[in-house]
Amino acid sequence: MQWTGWSLKLGRVAGIDLFMHATFPLLFIWVGLIYWLQTGTIAGVLFGLAFIAVLFLCVVLHEYGHALTARHYGIGTRYITLLPIGGLAALERMPKDPRQEIIVALMGPAVNVAIAAGLFVLLTLTGGWTAVDPEAPLMMMPGNFLQTVLFANIFLAVFNMIPAFPMDGGRVLRAALTFRMGRDPATQLAARIGQTLALFFGIMGLFGNPFLILIAVFIWIGAAAEAGASEVETRLQGRPVSRAMITDFHTLPPGAPLSRAVDLTLSGTQKDFPVMDGHRLVGVVSQAAILRGLRDHGLGGRIYDVMAEPVTAQTGADLAELMEALQQDPAVRLICILHGQQLVGLVDMDNLSEFLRIQAALRDR
Repeated sequence: MQWTGWSLKLGRVAGIDLFMHATFPLLFIWVGLIYWLQTGTIAGVLFGLAFIAVLFLCVVLHEYGHALTARHYGIGTRYITLLPIGGLAALERMPKDPRQEIIVALMGPAVNVAIAAGLFVLLTLTGGWTAVDPEAPLMMMPGNFLQTVLFANIFLAVFNMIPAFPMDGGRVLRAALTFRMGRDPATQLAARIGQTLALFFGIMGLFGNPFLILIAVFIWIGAAAEAGASEVETRLQGRPVSRAMITDFHTLPPGAPLSRAVDLTLSGTQKDFPVMDGHRLVGVVSQAAILRGLRDHGLGGRIYDVMAEPVTAQTGADLAELMEALQQDPAVRLICILHGQQLVGLVDMDNLSEFLRIQAALRDR
């Protein structure tokens, strides 16, 4: 196990890193306190902690339902993170085909339905059903652990189908609307619906369960992020990279010392550099790689010790596709733009952000 920022890496399953956010243990403390107040016994607390542990195993399986289905369509998942309010599968992207998006979104809740169905069969065959006290608090059934897990999975499936970003139901709604109005208008409408529901949850939380306020904030931010990302994609779509690429830049030869990269970094704003062997592009060296090289080799280290394979695109490439490539892999900070085999420009996230700000200013004239 190792810490990465605010998350603890728990392991790697099916080629996907599984993380637990630093705030996740707070959920166990909160659940333990709730069960103590409700039952007043250690057995009740242990039941609650075991229940929440199994519940989040179901959440992990839910997220793997999304991830493995996305993999079927050629879309990778960078990681899965456990948060106090649920799980998050960081897909490289959502499918552009609305049919595929619906399937990927539905496969998470489908896992919870399958778990609930399996437990239903097991309880029926073993005669393990117990009567539910209608006055008992939700999920407080210490007499029947499996029955509690079954109901919890039904709740997870229904809750995730709420038609609000970033819930699975919000993605299904956006995909369904896409058939009629196109992806960006569908995303904007789905986001507005999601934020309306977030306001409703927030108001309900003020008069009832404060946890609904946290969910409302999560939905509001998620809906705004989806709407913003879709708007950016629309602005960039169909625009060739030649409209926005950096044409005034420095390059480094593979045999140059790292001190040369340090000098160029300090004398200007460029942080990442193409590596040229004569007129041939042979690699790129990022600021992070330069810093690692300085730590390992000192100023006398060579560029070829730290350079990586370049990511390239031709001058006619779509800016939206290049932004997607930069977002999919955090290790890719720079895309080298070629005209034939000749290096003619660079694109990075800062460059694209500047282009978007300029386009917004021109649009607002």
